[in-house]
Amino acid sequence: MKTFDVTAGMPAPAPGFAVRSWFIDGVSPQAPRPFVQGLPASPQEFLAQLPPSGFSCWVRGTAGLVGIGRALRMRAAGPDRFDALSAAWQEIAAAAEVDNEVGLPGSGLIGFAALAFSAHSATASVIDIPRFVMGRRDGRVWLTAVTTPGDPEDAGGLALSHTPLAPPRAPRTRPGHVTPEDYVEIVARAVERLRAEAGTGAGAEAGAAGAPGTPAGAGASTGGGTSAGAGPAAGEPLGKVVLARDEVVETDEEIDVRAVLGRLNSAYPTCWTFDVAGLVGATPELLIGVTDGQVTSRVLAGTYQVQGDPAEEIAAARAQLGSAKDSSEHAFAIDSLAASLSTVSEDLHVDAEPHLLQLATVIHLASDAHGTLRRGDHGCPTALEVARAVHPTAAVGGFPKDRAIEVIEELEDADRGRFAGPVGWIDERGNGQFGIALRCGQLEAPNRIRLFAGAGIMPDSDPASELAETEAKLAPMKRALGVER
Repeated sequence: MKTFDVTAGMPAPAPGFAVRSWFIDGVSPQAPRPFVQGLPASPQEFLAQLPPSGFSCWVRGTAGLVGIGRALRMRAAGPDRFDALSAAWQEIAAAAEVDNEVGLPGSGLIGFAALAFSAHSATASVIDIPRFVMGRRDGRVWLTAVTTPGDPEDAGGLALSHTPLAPPRAPRTRPGHVTPEDYVEIVARAVERLRAEAGTGAGAEAGAAGAPGTPAGAGASTGGGTSAGAGPAAGEPLGKVVLARDEVVETDEEIDVRAVLGRLNSAYPTCWTFDVAGLVGATPELLIGVTDGQVTSRVLAGTYQVQGDPAEEIAAARAQLGSAKDSSEHAFAIDSLAASLSTVSEDLHVDAEPHLLQLATVIHLASDAHGTLRRGDHGCPTALEVARAVHPTAAVGGFPKDRAIEVIEELEDADRGRFAGPVGWIDERGNGQFGIALRCGQLEAPNRIRLFAGAGIMPDSDPASELAETEAKLAPMKRALGVER
């Protein structure tokens, strides 16, 4: 596998990949037969036929993409990481010869990407181009092979056979860089900062100039399709900051990522399950999706911690999430998204009212947005360029954006790596999907993974409650790793 550092530009000339996609769910004798035991009938059966390592995935339910092997990795770092990877990807795409009889989103040349949250992160942002990609959408299954001069011209080199899944053995946890005690302390400091900047005490109402729970100046478009606002005014006080902590899980033997992904996929079928460059998780939040000039997004902000059966706690969740704190937190997130997406979208529409998104351990306030991308001299912006425009949203950073990032870097005193950054895929046409890397962990060694979780801090936040929220958000990965709760 070749690796290019593209921070300062793509080495010339760009590799000339030959890309071919076939349907493999029919009876065509020309189609490859990658599964030694035949097409798998369930997600678990499929996972057991993947190699134990060296693959990428982006799957929701039984649909999505899985990359096997790697033809190329591109890496970048620093404040220009989005631009560097975007430019390198477009060079690769322009040089590729693509034979795509499938024509569905996710076929053709695909790159799996995971980007660092912070411009100052020591963790590289990456795009991985797999040697093979298997896709499933709308009941159809296909295979894409990526070759370079001198490689075999077909997909005959891919033969997948059954290897039993190995659930993690003897998992144990230890504190991360930000311990629970540290977290309570930094949340308390953040609350003090928020109250001081707001010039109010505990329980102050946000957005006195607007509707209850709406930050002053919020300009998010509603279902009526009005334009987004211009964002925070200069000197606007800090209204929200998202603070994160980490925890480490170690096992006696190498972690079988396939088994972890299988548990996540089974427990959270409506989430996007991912594995990109060792970043493993299941996110409920779609940062952006781009398909042929259309953009979609989902915002989550405001969290109810499930105590037992989430279906039986909807009324309690609705009551809590209608509070001033949670509705104001959600409004900040919507305002942030609308202001960012309006820079690339001509007719942005955001849900007039949020809805409840029910998961196993938490229930969120959620709002969906969609619009048409603004076409420029070089066409519409790509999925990666749109992700750059909206990252970080107030749901994972805070509001106003720049002030929140300053406070995060001051108070957390730890590197989030790719946690809360964009993770997903992009194709040679610029289509793709990027989620926010939540409910996830980064593999640091074959038997060690660092988990992350955060919470949105408001002026009336209680540090102990925010710590409990991070525990609820760590639970999906801990359960997938076999840690008893």
